[in-house]
Amino acid sequence: MVDVGGKEATLREASAGATVIVNAQTFGLIERGEMKKGDVLAVAQVAGIMAAKRTPEIIPMCHPISITGVDINFRADEELSTIEIMATVRCKGETGVEMEALTAASAAALTIYDMCKAAQKDIQISNIRLLKKSGGKSGIWNNS
Repeated sequence: MVDVGGKEATLREASAGATVIVNAQTFGLIERGEMKKGDVLAVAQVAGIMAAKRTPEIIPMCHPISITGVDINFRADEELSTIEIMATVRCKGETGVEMEALTAASAAALTIYDMCKAAQKDIQISNIRLLKKSGGKSGIWNNS
């Protein structure tokens, strides 16, 4: 692990996104809350938050940090049958929260897949990416 002990603690924030592509039938089941495993987006939201908090346990060189906030939001596009996920993570610390945001978005996408796989076998997860980050010496970076 990189030693971050000499760095100044600053407010840091990162947002990451992912896209889940389903067919129209599966999209309808999600929207109507009719998936057998329950409320897909509510469970995916909790999974994303839990994943952000546990990132250092699954990403080997990731520092354990004191997260101050996690937000998981969804934008459902009926026309494209997609669910866009945006995970935002905040902390006050010596290192950034990009990995936590990326892990949160990924876990939310995987949870949607898991909860819908009985209805559709060819669900796609795509475009997992860092959208923006701020804080620390490098300042603001934005790709959204």
